[in-house]
Amino acid sequence: MTQKALELVAARFPQYLEDLKTLVRIPSVSFSGYDAREVERSAAATAELLRRRGFENVGVLRHGGAHPYVLGDWLHAKGQPTALLYAHHDMQPPLRLERWQSPPFEPVERAGRLYGRGTADDKAGILFHAAALDAWLAATGACPLNLKVVIEGEEEIGSGHLEDFVASYAERLRADVLVVTDLANFDTGLPSLTVSLRGMAALRVVARATRAPLHSGMWSGPVPDPVMGLCKALAGLTDTEGRPALPGFEEGIVPLAAREIHDLKNLPVDEALFRQQTGMVPGARIVGGPGQLYEKIYRRPTLTLTSIEAGAGGIAGNVIMDEAQARVSLRLAPGMDARRATRLLEERLRQLVPWGLEVDISAEEGGEPWITDTAHPAFAAARKALAAGYGREPVLVGCGGSIPFVSGLTRALSGIPALLLGVEDPYTLAHSENESLHLGDFKKSLHSAVLLFDELARAF
Repeated sequence: MTQKALELVAARFPQYLEDLKTLVRIPSVSFSGYDAREVERSAAATAELLRRRGFENVGVLRHGGAHPYVLGDWLHAKGQPTALLYAHHDMQPPLRLERWQSPPFEPVERAGRLYGRGTADDKAGILFHAAALDAWLAATGACPLNLKVVIEGEEEIGSGHLEDFVASYAERLRADVLVVTDLANFDTGLPSLTVSLRGMAALRVVARATRAPLHSGMWSGPVPDPVMGLCKALAGLTDTEGRPALPGFEEGIVPLAAREIHDLKNLPVDEALFRQQTGMVPGARIVGGPGQLYEKIYRRPTLTLTSIEAGAGGIAGNVIMDEAQARVSLRLAPGMDARRATRLLEERLRQLVPWGLEVDISAEEGGEPWITDTAHPAFAAARKALAAGYGREPVLVGCGGSIPFVSGLTRALSGIPALLLGVEDPYTLAHSENESLHLGDFKKSLHSAVLLFDELARAF
């Protein structure tokens, strides 16, 4: 029966690809300033897709002020475990349209990849779940295990309503294992199982000197420049290697276990490949202090300046600006507390802003880091499914990114095992221009999804 389901998922791949293209054409950007009706339209299209591919009790759920969730289930595998399947249907903004080689919301196949915003992050994740159920139902009329599915509508903006959503619907979401399809493979064709996530916190800081801009020739000298002052403060947040320089910041970090050290050493990476994947300019050197490259990404905290603004839309005048602002983003290693990290960052910023400038600081929604124990049989099941689907043994990796849903939901559901998979690769450019999905890996991932349902049914 498993072989028949695999044959059907292969035969129907063109249909699943068209399903994906339909979702990508809906510009469901969840960020403020974009049309929220498109996120609503995306939720409706996602619900229709899930129904067509075999999920039951599918509905669009509007919870509080959140962008809409889509929920559904298939619960006819009597006596079998239940998997909760997760993906998200919202997108990042397209950023600089002139840098796209093709329109961001018109999916285009080129050189074995599908280009378009959301192709990999994370509308392909929706198809991972939908195609697997569709293939099983077409092959056997049933699925080896019970399924619940939740497709979130605001993951890209930090899942701000997640905690309340999970608390309100914990019973409806209750399951034996969580399957999240929103991660990346370590390399093209190399399946990966993510076992840790960094947390996230961010502050927006405004430094103000005057009530209005002043003529720089008439007033510069005694009047402080808030742009320069803010730059001085921001520069003091890191050491010469770019590491956060916040007293007490790294308290609580979970040290690497022997198995994790072994896994990191065996990742197929070197500096040349890393530079190729990141597109680093030749003169830029690797920073972050000593240590393995991916240890710095998976298991160490970082501080990034994601925006700095002064003036109006890049228009430069001969003035001392009245104020400058910046957004400072933290990625937190497993074991760190997001609230504590935010407080330490705010305290340090207030200390560093010079010249008595007026300072306003506001915190954004964050998320806690997450790490898991891979001893549960579900992880062996996932590794077996990925190995068979890709034809290559998977690697265990961490992720420098954050998915607040994972830590929040696993806590609410009594620590169920969470399997974090994905279809991205290092060339996906998920949050940049020209995002793309490797179609060969997409096809392999769907084979793995079919096998995963069968392996999980045997694992409990």
